[in-house]
Amino acid sequence: MRGPGAWWRAQSTPAKVETYTRWSFHSFALIEVSTVGLPAFAQVGAPLALVMLPPLTVHALLVSVTSSRALDWTCGRREQPVRLIAALGVLTALLGIAALAVSEHGPSGDDVDTTAGTFFVVVVPFGVGMMALGMRRRRVLALLSGFAAGTWVAAFLIGRPAATAAATALAVLLIGGVLCLTSTFSVWLLNAVLELDTARETRTRLAVAEERLRFGRDLHDVMGRNLAVIALKSELAVQLARRERPEAVEQMIEVQRIARESQREVREVVRGYREVDLGVELLGAQGVLTAAGVECTVTGSASELPSAVQSALGWVVREATTNVLRHGDAGHCRVSLGVEGTRVVLTVENDGVERDRVPSTPTSKGSGLAGLRERLSAVDGTLEAGPVDGDRFRVVAEVPLPATATSSSSASPPPSSSPSPAPRPVNEEVAP
Repeated sequence: MRGPGAWWRAQSTPAKVETYTRWSFHSFALIEVSTVGLPAFAQVGAPLALVMLPPLTVHALLVSVTSSRALDWTCGRREQPVRLIAALGVLTALLGIAALAVSEHGPSGDDVDTTAGTFFVVVVPFGVGMMALGMRRRRVLALLSGFAAGTWVAAFLIGRPAATAAATALAVLLIGGVLCLTSTFSVWLLNAVLELDTARETRTRLAVAEERLRFGRDLHDVMGRNLAVIALKSELAVQLARRERPEAVEQMIEVQRIARESQREVREVVRGYREVDLGVELLGAQGVLTAAGVECTVTGSASELPSAVQSALGWVVREATTNVLRHGDAGHCRVSLGVEGTRVVLTVENDGVERDRVPSTPTSKGSGLAGLRERLSAVDGTLEAGPVDGDRFRVVAEVPLPATATSSSSASPPPSSSPSPAPRPVNEEVAP
């Protein structure tokens, strides 16, 4: 069975931030009950404690539900919980007034005053802070000021001296202000993380779109002119044939030649698209991962490897980099290329193991791990992929060198660590 640690590592960074934020505010409900309700049994006795505990528990549960719905609203999953916020505000105000009344006109004794004061100082600021979690920032200050002013008025009307009432209102303003600031900052941080994650996904989609546009431009450049010539010559041949001119045959022969030439050029475009340069893919992977915030180190050189080996391993680099970007939550990725005996070994390892697992069954030909195994099998290569050491994911591809290749093709450090050129997008969706 998977433990809590494995579950936590399986979450993305936005999910981790949201979980941490959510349970931080859920803990406020436990703090209310544990710091006010339970100690009241020892301080003021069971009868008064039993009177205090039910409304306090209801307030704590309402705090927890409001914080949960407010965070859902922040993440765009629900509408703003206006009714819950209003209900929490009313209950908080009533409990605060009741605590002040008990402190002034309730049973005498220091323990009662202390318990009532603690009840007020915990319930009112916590309620204000949780309401701020589900409100726009420009309204939080009005909320806090309103509760502080209301506290002063209520305390004064209940019978407290003006100075004591002002001190009580100041306590609400300071403690509630800290909690409101905490709520506002937590919402801002969560929104920032969600926006960064959205930008990361958008960057990946733009890379795919850019590659599709490039391929479309290449096809347009090749086919546009030839199709225009074919259309003109076909039209000319029709006119000549209607006039029974023998030149019509020559024009159709020319159309046939241009059509065959177009087929050849299209094959060259597709072949150039499918046959990748391993050196370019290594530099491109480093550039893309670095831009995505993943620390990437690349060792080895592909300059002396045969083109068939480079093409097969280049697809491995594309697929592995795509998995890191789209399925993982990696902070570091290591890519190494080397020659071991008569085999070229490519290793791609990252620390985004739990989410980096991709299904071995391809959704289409040429995609996924099964697609990579098909490409490698064409050059008698092998592929191994899976988690290692509990928290890392490793892809290892081995391809035998052709008999004509020599051991001089051993990998050497890359010539430069300067920023890579515009990388070729790495995404299985664009694999033909």
